[in-house]
Amino acid sequence: MTSDIKPAFRVDHAAIWSSLPAPAIIIDASETIVDMNPAAEGFMGNSAKWLRGQPIWDRLAVDAPLEKSLARARAHGTTLFVNDVDIGTGNRVPVMCNLQIAPVQGREQGQGGDMILLISPRDLVGRLSQSRSGTSAAKSAIGMAEMLAHEIKNPLAGITGAAQLLSMTLTGDDLELTDLIVAESRRIVKLLEQVEQFGNLSPPERKPVNLHDVLGRAKRSALLGFGAHMTIIEDYDPSLPPALGDSDQLLQVILNLIMNAAQAANRKTGGTIRLHTYFEQSYNLRPAGGSGQSLPLQIEVIDDGPGLPPDIRSDVFDPFVSGRENGTGLGLALVSKIISDHDGWVSVDSVPGKTCFRVSLPQAPRAPREGS
Repeated sequence: MTSDIKPAFRVDHAAIWSSLPAPAIIIDASETIVDMNPAAEGFMGNSAKWLRGQPIWDRLAVDAPLEKSLARARAHGTTLFVNDVDIGTGNRVPVMCNLQIAPVQGREQGQGGDMILLISPRDLVGRLSQSRSGTSAAKSAIGMAEMLAHEIKNPLAGITGAAQLLSMTLTGDDLELTDLIVAESRRIVKLLEQVEQFGNLSPPERKPVNLHDVLGRAKRSALLGFGAHMTIIEDYDPSLPPALGDSDQLLQVILNLIMNAAQAANRKTGGTIRLHTYFEQSYNLRPAGGSGQSLPLQIEVIDDGPGLPPDIRSDVFDPFVSGRENGTGLGLALVSKIISDHDGWVSVDSVPGKTCFRVSLPQAPRAPREGS
């Protein structure tokens, strides 16, 4: 008796392999790369075609002793789990990940068969949820600060005027005191104006934007002013398609990130800033309860400065958080707000000697062909 029941679907292993959201890499007995999925190509910053045949540990740096554990897992055909470990490549700073290494099924056990490495970066999920959960609190803080800024500016103008009138009849040390009152009052007014500007930022007027044009404008502006002591290197993907965004607001983002790097550097010795762009199809933003948003366009602003202070590293995009003396803490908060308004994502990885701010943006829709 034969059954007329047909399978509901046919398993397409190639499609499943390509659809895996986590980076997956297959290595052989000599620990060279055999294959990798598209998510791994994005993580490694190179194509599978180029990486095949290369020693895995020349391309992947894992901050944990794996040799004995990996050999044991290979010999016994068991799975090795390594949690909370920093994993980096030559193209990106280390990020905290969970790593799973397992034998590829169907191979001969105990004879050095192929193994699969599954990498689960922890920063993407953690920072996305952190940034989304903190959005309401950040908006409330900015709203309160904007209201206070408006109320404080008027009495400050009176204090400044009174100090200027007093200075007309004073000399010596007393005159220095009134000059100090005027200077500090003007500094506070400037800070309050920045707060008001932050709160009054208009929604982006989104249209196709050439990101390399934006980066070029930011570089020229920086080298003529606050970044004159820096060396700025361009490392662009020439095939990068247009982004969907507001060019003026994105220019403000890049300027703020370059300024942040320039201010962290030594004014005498300077430093190097690398502007890096690339396309990574595996980046997606999925808000709670919402549908996924593809963010394939990547901009990285990388500097060789001292790195972010550890105590503010996780809060650096919050308003009024600054690692510099007399810093306002609004530059990176403005970056976060603009990128959030663009339905994008911004993150930072920082260690002494290398800080990388990464901006991920949506791609502009392709223009329909004539006659289609």
